Amino acid sequence: MDFTRPLPAQIVELIQADEMPVGSHVPAQWLADRLAVSRTPVNEALASLHAQGVLQRRRNRGYFLAQPIEQVAEAVQAGGAADAPDAASRAYFAIADDLLKGELPEQVTEVLLKTRYDLSVAQLKTVLGRIAQEGWVQKKRGYGWAFQTMLTTPHSLLQSYRLRLALEPAALLEPGYAIAPEVIERCRSAEQRLLEGAIDTDTPDRLHERGVRFHESLVEASGNPFFIDTIRRVNRIRRLISYRSMQDRRRYPEHCRQHLHILDLLAGGRPADASAALRQHLERTLSNHEYLSPLLTP
Repeated sequence: MDFTRPLPAQIVELIQADEMPVGSHVPAQWLADRLAVSRTPVNEALASLHAQGVLQRRRNRGYFLAQPIEQVAEAVQAGGAADAPDAASRAYFAIADDLLKGELPEQVTEVLLKTRYDLSVAQLKTVLGRIAQEGWVQKKRGYGWAFQTMLTTPHSLLQSYRLRLALEPAALLEPGYAIAPEVIERCRSAEQRLLEGAIDTDTPDRLHERGVRFHESLVEASGNPFFIDTIRRVNRIRRLISYRSMQDRRRYPEHCRQHLHILDLLAGGRPADASAALRQHLERTLSNHEYLSPLLTP
């Protein structure tokens, strides 16, 4: 997800990532949660997409996808291009990479970032806004910015997976757990698309978002707001090292097959078995930690 783009373009990207078919409900609160913004700008963006014919508004029901997203995505994304300069996106990934390599101090000034990455004031504001939104930098009192270093090392990655191992399988065992068939099918379509070649062609943003949506969709079906909030927070801050780990994508086909197996179990009404399969999936990722460490080590 490229947070440097205007909100309508971000919404279109989410719809694409979820492979949502025509007629799908596009809930405002879901978008606000996913994009870490309030309902007001989301409602404005939805109204804009409605005006463009991308969405249909139904009274007292909200917005629904009016046409295949592939037919309108390029036009919507291009419409925001002038507001989202490439320099800001390039600087975002350069800052992430430099931070992981230990080439940036934990505390920086705006002058340092503006000079180092050749940014205008507006571009710097865009980049810092995105990074702050994702939770790995915060404004210091009075002057400068401080990076969150909690997730910049292989050990941090291990700790984040151990938290997910404790949380995600348990969410599938919550009383009344129910995942909608259309959610299962959206997740299934996303996995199959990757197996058909998108593993090699998708950007790190989109590849990360697909994994986030799979795991968050499973947890959201628990209906437990504490599980849901925790997994969303973890996913926001682990984005930084997730990009680096994508340098080697050889493990992704197996991940997709494991995801599809979990979806099959859920579709068959077997959440307990799906929970066990999800635990095995996360444990396998933990067992690959030694393999991933060189990618994350400066």
